[in-house]
Amino acid sequence: MSLADEVAPGATGVEQLRALMRAGRMSGIGRSLDFTLVEADEGRVVFAGVPGPHAYNPIGTVHGGYAATLLDSACGCAVHSMLRADQGYTTLELKVAYHKAMTEKTGLVRAEGRILTMGRRAGFAEAKITDANGVLYASATSTLLVFDR
Repeated sequence: MSLADEVAPGATGVEQLRALMRAGRMSGIGRSLDFTLVEADEGRVVFAGVPGPHAYNPIGTVHGGYAATLLDSACGCAVHSMLRADQGYTTLELKVAYHKAMTEKTGLVRAEGRILTMGRRAGFAEAKITDANGVLYASATSTLLVFDR
């Protein structure tokens, strides 16, 4: 059983995401990289986290995988927010652009994901990571497969 089904069985995607936030439940990747879902509406979600040494690469900046994971989560959950209770999704493609390096001095970042278009079998989403001052660190577009569960 998925975490979303565990906290909100039979609920729509956006209802599941909101139930996860209310319950304070985090996915394993959210716990590992220390980021959490903070907003969920139909077609739009926001994750927040503080990049730090737990996500550093050997050269002393935040690993690109941290940004890619936040962006994939934001794009994926934007699509999740549009699903019926009997649907699932998976990422088919993620294109990431890195605009500025993050370090532990960056502070809180937000990854906002939005639906571009949503069809019966595919969702297209975009996401961006910004800091408290609106500085852009990374952006992405994603194609996601939508399927019946």
